[in-house]
Amino acid sequence: MNNEEYYKELGVDKGASQDEIKKAYRKLSKQYHPDLNKEAGAEEKYKKIQEAYETLGDPEKRANYDQYGAAGANGGFGGFGDAGGFGGQGGFSGFSGGGFGGFEDIFSSFFGGGAGGGRVNPNAPRQGDDLQYRVNLTFEEAIFGVEKEIKYNREDNCHTCGGSGAKPGTHAETCSKCGGRGVINVVANTPLGRMQTQQTCDLCHGTGKIISDPCQTCHGTGREKRTHTVKVKVPAGVETGQQMRLQGQGEAGTNGGPFGDLYVRFQVAASKIFERDGSEIYYEMPINFIQAAMGDEVEVPTVHGKVKLKIPAGTQTGTNFRLKGKGAPKLRGSGMGDQHVVVNLEVPKNLNDAQRKALDDFALASGVKVTKQKKGFFK
Repeated sequence: MNNEEYYKELGVDKGASQDEIKKAYRKLSKQYHPDLNKEAGAEEKYKKIQEAYETLGDPEKRANYDQYGAAGANGGFGGFGDAGGFGGQGGFSGFSGGGFGGFEDIFSSFFGGGAGGGRVNPNAPRQGDDLQYRVNLTFEEAIFGVEKEIKYNREDNCHTCGGSGAKPGTHAETCSKCGGRGVINVVANTPLGRMQTQQTCDLCHGTGKIISDPCQTCHGTGREKRTHTVKVKVPAGVETGQQMRLQGQGEAGTNGGPFGDLYVRFQVAASKIFERDGSEIYYEMPINFIQAAMGDEVEVPTVHGKVKLKIPAGTQTGTNFRLKGKGAPKLRGSGMGDQHVVVNLEVPKNLNDAQRKALDDFALASGVKVTKQKKGFFK
């Protein structure tokens, strides 16, 4: 690598602060870690990220890298031979010890324990994956709340071996090659000196343990797909897109780690007559000319039942009447919202003779002259 490649691997510029470099490393190391990302090339990408952070995460190595490139950061130039070295040999810089600050803290944040000198403990308890489930609700269920029983498949601890992966009556043994670490150290001679790297143990494949007699149910994985049932208490006032977290209802953890969580996302069906905006509910009510002009008392539907509403004389179309406390519950507060009743004046399309005469008399009494339209040939 030249003296820019490490920065490109972490996605930062050369003027980035140490906090920015550490933040970028945290994000990328979690994204590409082989235990979390099974995509092709993820492990190779992870190694490059580790290599870049080992240098840029140490101010002294970073300064050498900026001046001399990768060889200078690894002690390949005079004056830097013992930086992180082993046995006083200038070109040998391992991944353990100084210059890799923050590694243990980083992995403890998502593996549930310390990494032990910069190495991930494959036998450390790890929390299981989170799951998401969609619950469909009617308009009324979302308003008043409801209890739903849901069923879904999840990775659970094997019911035969209890999650150990070993046949009942037996147990897993610590890998003799890596000592349970899941990785082995490999030393190679290079033009820059002896280099030490870590590789996944080829005997236990990174698990740190050997199962000589695997469980016949789960074939040594310690996990199996099982149908899980849980009751969900949907709070009153939820809306589409909102979700709630059910702790410990996700998939089983590894090495005795806790279960992940279940995120229940709500999908609310539309009402045939109401519109909703948060805790406010809207209803459009048609009225005729007589009701608008002379006033009336009408019956209005709400989600809480029918109520009486007085229409004052002279009400104009589009007038909004507010019914206090007849809306939806306030999910993040107390009390109820209101229902808005918007009146729309309906004009009759066809008049009989009596209606037409009454309107003629009304127009005459109002001093309004109306030019009546005659039916055309096509009408």
